Amino acid sequence: MPAPAGLSVHPVPGLPEFQPGDDLAGALAAAAPWLADDDVVVVTSKVVAKVEGNLVRVEPGTDREAARQRAITAETVRVVARRGPLRIVETRHGWVVAAAGIDASNVAADTLVLLPADADASARRLRERLAELLGVTVAVVVSDTFGRPWRDGVSDVAIGAAGLPALVDHRGSVDSHGNRLETTQVAVVDELAAAADLVKGKLAGVPVAVVRGLHLAPPAPDTGTRPLVRLGPGDLFATGTRDLVGSRGPTPLLTRRPGAGDAVTGAFRVAVAALPEFPVVFRYGLADDGDDGDVVDVHLAEPVTPGAALSVGAVVGAALVQLQAEGWATRWQPVATLGGSSLVGRLRLGAPPP
Repeated sequence: MPAPAGLSVHPVPGLPEFQPGDDLAGALAAAAPWLADDDVVVVTSKVVAKVEGNLVRVEPGTDREAARQRAITAETVRVVARRGPLRIVETRHGWVVAAAGIDASNVAADTLVLLPADADASARRLRERLAELLGVTVAVVVSDTFGRPWRDGVSDVAIGAAGLPALVDHRGSVDSHGNRLETTQVAVVDELAAAADLVKGKLAGVPVAVVRGLHLAPPAPDTGTRPLVRLGPGDLFATGTRDLVGSRGPTPLLTRRPGAGDAVTGAFRVAVAALPEFPVVFRYGLADDGDDGDVVDVHLAEPVTPGAALSVGAVVGAALVQLQAEGWATRWQPVATLGGSSLVGRLRLGAPPP
């Protein structure tokens, strides 16, 4: 009896060591002329970044790890957690990943590979070019290796996609027992990335694989991997790994007052301008926090060192003085322990209690 129909995963051997400016689509078309309609081409992000020149050169005599740490900082918009030299960060692409996804493996010793600048756009270009060269309509997934929270080991996930939905939404469907599904959305592009890595491997030098047998209509509009990003209100860990320490005694609730966002922005601008010797960069954004005034989470963009901790106190203190001079009631809640998160404290402000 023949096996039932299913998916198959095929490596694409014979590809060269890619360099900036190389024709990835042309090389792939030459190595895999057997590509067919509805195939899913899964390409490792390192190859895409290389051909697009998204690299950092390490100057001779420069410590490679120091250069890597600088590159991580440049690609980071938020430090989610830190332990020693390891940083889990949110990149400018919106991914939360160790070391900003910067790779130093399978590359020359004088080079670091960044994530592609826009992997969704890269996937669209590769898909369009393969259609021109081979006359086939394929989907493309750009994959990268991520760790998983609370699980050892790594797995490939999608950071770019074109020609297929990132999520298959089963919400509202009814299962075989009559239960209506409320939250189930399958990250199909991540599953494809992981499946493809089984034949690509980490050491085999095969950067591209093809998954055959999956038939999914392309979405309109094609939003790539953007539906996978869970930030903003959906982020349950926006404050990192440290809890906040509240006041030790009862404090009166603050009354919300219009103009809090502008007041906070102005106060920090004044504070930073008045204390230029403290190179502290804050990320703050007003949030609605119920009936206890408005809340602003204050983050550091750089590692928290003893010097930076002093800077935090100086700048926050100056901002509080400015706010209080303008008639605002304030309450500053520092984090329990500096060093585990980019969050350094929470500022509440509002009208003075009656």
